[in-house]
Amino acid sequence: MGRLFGTDGVRGLAGVDVTAELALNLADAAALVLGRSARGESRRAIAVIARDPRVSGEFISAAVAAGLASAGVDVLDAGVIPTPAAAYLVADTGADFGVMVSASHNPAADNGIKFFAEGGRKLADDIEDEIEAALDRPSIAVTGREVGRIRRFADAEDRYLVHLLGTLEGQSLEGLHVVLDCAHGAAAGISPDVFSDAGAQVTVIGNDPDGFNINDGVGSTHLEPLIAAVREHGADLGIAHDGDADRCLAVDADGNVVDGDRIMAILALSMSARGKLEQNTLVATVMSNLGLKLAMADNGIDVVETGVGDRYVLEAINAHGYSLGGEQSGHVIMSEHATTGDGILTGLHIAAELKRTGKTLAELASCMTVYPQVLVNVRGVDRAGVAGDSVLQQAVHQAELVLGGQGRVLLRPSGTEPVVRVMVEAAHEDQAQKLADDLAAIVKERLAV
Repeated sequence: MGRLFGTDGVRGLAGVDVTAELALNLADAAALVLGRSARGESRRAIAVIARDPRVSGEFISAAVAAGLASAGVDVLDAGVIPTPAAAYLVADTGADFGVMVSASHNPAADNGIKFFAEGGRKLADDIEDEIEAALDRPSIAVTGREVGRIRRFADAEDRYLVHLLGTLEGQSLEGLHVVLDCAHGAAAGISPDVFSDAGAQVTVIGNDPDGFNINDGVGSTHLEPLIAAVREHGADLGIAHDGDADRCLAVDADGNVVDGDRIMAILALSMSARGKLEQNTLVATVMSNLGLKLAMADNGIDVVETGVGDRYVLEAINAHGYSLGGEQSGHVIMSEHATTGDGILTGLHIAAELKRTGKTLAELASCMTVYPQVLVNVRGVDRAGVAGDSVLQQAVHQAELVLGGQGRVLLRPSGTEPVVRVMVEAAHEDQAQKLADDLAAIVKERLAV
């Protein structure tokens, strides 16, 4: 059996991979591992739990709450709120840990369970491994007054909303017309109120969650409805969330998509100019567009690259005290205000930058040139052989010489499948495509299994 925890908690088909029994057992194991500080201080551990609106979250979160309470943990049940809200509330309440039941941008049939450590931070791999190992250990037996209580966290949304508005430091969004796509997800009950309270005129789509329609043709993975709505209403910009609202993608007034790289560029330049970009450094993954790195270099901003996944961006931010990082997909971490990616927070600060500068989103996004990026997935190959094949490495070197510093090549083995991803960026798409296809053929030939 492989590792239970993936890059973002435990995730799979609800009722098959993610069952009530698994949720109950994971909660018991988490109580053992994440609640040990409280036991060492002879007090009862406290956990915040929350979920997105998909229907399976009802039985999974109930099982999590039951497992925690039966292990002596007091539970604050925040109901349906975004993932970053759950992380914030763990820190705000001083809880020992938190649990979010969500499959983020996945279809409604999927679900997942992820944990936050004290302070609302994602768990390190070794702590996840401890929880997984604890599944085979005896559960914590408590009785009588030692049994945990489950209480409704009545003001969870209000606390988070006040926090988000506070990050604007008095900046009003009055005069801006924003279209919000809430993906029929966890943002539906919060994001429209936040933007309205900040002064914006708000038009909302994807805000009628019924438990089954989360991410279904809307949200950050399906931008067509948002583009159409922005154009129809003549809005200044559009903001798209995913199911649990930890992502944000944007659309300018003409319907052009502004992805996570351009969002990071806009925020980095703004924060740098205002002295808020710690060590004048942005953290991005190796999959971010070359144009982002070049734009930052042109403005004297350093870029630290990490592996793919927001957890690796977070690790770099936490290890070195950086204040901004993220991914092309729209996970953006502003560490002054959040311990994880927060799509509502990101959207607010994009809108605030339009107000602060008087520029359109298209003008702000023009700070970087997006290089054409071609990605070819080569399947049925030995993904472990990339680094050790001298012929393949020489082919990569030759491709880099052809690009002459005006592009880049990246060969990335999949973490879970017999797949090697070939990514090429170049000034012209046809050149990027040809080089990617040529390299993919060599990968197929050299690493075939």
